[in-house]
Amino acid sequence: MKFMKLGSKPDTFQSEDKNVRYVATELATDVVIKVGDVKFYLHKFPLLSKSSWLQQLVSTSDEQSNDEVMITDIPGGLAAFEICAKFCYGMVVTLNAHNVVAARCAAEYLGMHENMEKGNLAYKIDVFLHSVIFRSWKDSIIVLNSTKSMLPWSEDLKLISHCVEFIASKAVTDPSKVEWSYTYNRKKLPEETGTDLNWIGVRNKVVPNDWWVEDLCDLEVDLYKRVIVSINSKGMINGEVIGEALKAYADRHFPGLIKGAHRSSDLTNYRSTVDGIIFLLPDEKGCVSCSFLLKLLKAAILGDSDKVVKKELIKKIGHQLEQASASDLLIRAPEGDTLMYDVDVVLNIVHEFLIRDQSSEIEALEAGEEAHEFKNPGILSEASKLMVAKLIDGYLAEIAKDRNLPVSKFVELAEMVSTISRPGHDGLYRAIDMYLKEHPEISKSDRKRICRFMDCKKLSVDACMHAVQNERLPMRVIVQVLFFEQVRAAATSGNSTPDLPKSIRDLNNGSQRSSKSTPIADEDWDTVATAEELKALKSELASLKLERKKSEKVVEGRHSIDKAAFHKMKGVVMTKKIFSKLLSNKSANGHGGDTSGSDSSESPSSANPEDVKPTPSMNRRVSVS
Repeated sequence: MKFMKLGSKPDTFQSEDKNVRYVATELATDVVIKVGDVKFYLHKFPLLSKSSWLQQLVSTSDEQSNDEVMITDIPGGLAAFEICAKFCYGMVVTLNAHNVVAARCAAEYLGMHENMEKGNLAYKIDVFLHSVIFRSWKDSIIVLNSTKSMLPWSEDLKLISHCVEFIASKAVTDPSKVEWSYTYNRKKLPEETGTDLNWIGVRNKVVPNDWWVEDLCDLEVDLYKRVIVSINSKGMINGEVIGEALKAYADRHFPGLIKGAHRSSDLTNYRSTVDGIIFLLPDEKGCVSCSFLLKLLKAAILGDSDKVVKKELIKKIGHQLEQASASDLLIRAPEGDTLMYDVDVVLNIVHEFLIRDQSSEIEALEAGEEAHEFKNPGILSEASKLMVAKLIDGYLAEIAKDRNLPVSKFVELAEMVSTISRPGHDGLYRAIDMYLKEHPEISKSDRKRICRFMDCKKLSVDACMHAVQNERLPMRVIVQVLFFEQVRAAATSGNSTPDLPKSIRDLNNGSQRSSKSTPIADEDWDTVATAEELKALKSELASLKLERKKSEKVVEGRHSIDKAAFHKMKGVVMTKKIFSKLLSNKSANGHGGDTSGSDSSESPSSANPEDVKPTPSMNRRVSVS
């Protein structure tokens, strides 16, 4: 740390008790200056020759026949006045980065300028500041921090602006011209700790672009904002480094922000710091992670930041939502709310994401066809939308565990991303299943509302197997899962869609039927499957799975039978057998009817693949190997 010594006489200030200061001299004192609760017994001549303010104050005191002078508002208080008084006596005074601002402001208060005496205190301090302090990186930061307690004096004297300008100029200096002589508080490299045998000195180490980030974390938030704004105005530091600086500042001042802890007891300081970081966020997308933005949003909500601040932050999050994770979106609901998580905030974020996508499409259309010839539109956008859809599927699965989450919130969020096409719906199925599990009391219509977002064609084999045995799903969904799984199996073997009962085909085609002409009424399809029905389906699936393996072995051993024809026959038998089981169960429950108007379905006894005999058409397709 740099310092400057003024004066040459020994320090003869002494204390009689904590409230009395005097100069050890044979000459009697002739003035008493009271600063706060402390009285200074001093001499008029050395003081009045250097301080215009004391000169005027003492003369006024003499007119009133009062030898005691009161000073109540001197910047820097007792310590700063003592420095000024010692300077007047020519005593040795040591100035450094910690006390120089207080001494300068006190000198200004007392009027210790050149018009009183050449080489007065204000002038000497200004020389020290500009020639030494403002050329030292560490000292400038210390001085800048100390200006906060000296307002408005430090502002009027331009001490703050000078510090800010020097620090910003130093931060944008080419790193190759910066020596490794700063406080780098991150995890040190082996060569810095001395454990590297090849270490030849830190001065030979390449300085990173963000070398200044950690040191600025010592600044109070208002001063920090001014420095970062000044750095940005020079246009020499990219947004990623600024983003790294803001994250480091948040880690230093809010270690609980990253860990999800509660806000500080000093709400005003907490809010101003959070708002300051948000204000400084770069406009460019990706300069800070979406995870960090969401942590800032949680902090802003805890600190009860202004709505405009939170809205701007939500907009930034929406512009890079595809980078988030489901756990990042789990924002606690406000105190007193019955919900576990604040779903409305996530709805607003998703809305901002979709608005951005719509805006980009409009801009693309306005740009004209020529612009599209030089672009590859839609690839990144489609990838982003797919990631967001999967993200919301995962988020829905998490919030579905909240027993107080209404169906309307779940449906609203699922509907917002329902237009985004994704190849698989396993994540959405998991969320729906979780909600039905935690909310068994919801009505049939609500179950139908939730399940309508799921496309059974896009479920994996494992998800299909789980869904068929899921007693929480409406029968309609189970039937659709079975249907599309069998269609997929048939398509895999190169065959057409299996021949299904008319009631099943009508259900999957979404045709509108009256209860009079429908063997099974629509409301019955929306009911959940009974335990007996699921048990029967599970048994049928297990046996059919076993039969499929046996059949495949038979096909492999008998090359004379056409495999495609065999798979087609087997698929029809499997499908009809399972659906016949469903139809028979529904009929047994009192909802059956005349099925003559629909395609005939095989009974469980006649659907055994072992009982199926090769048809003449099959015999004609026998080839000789």
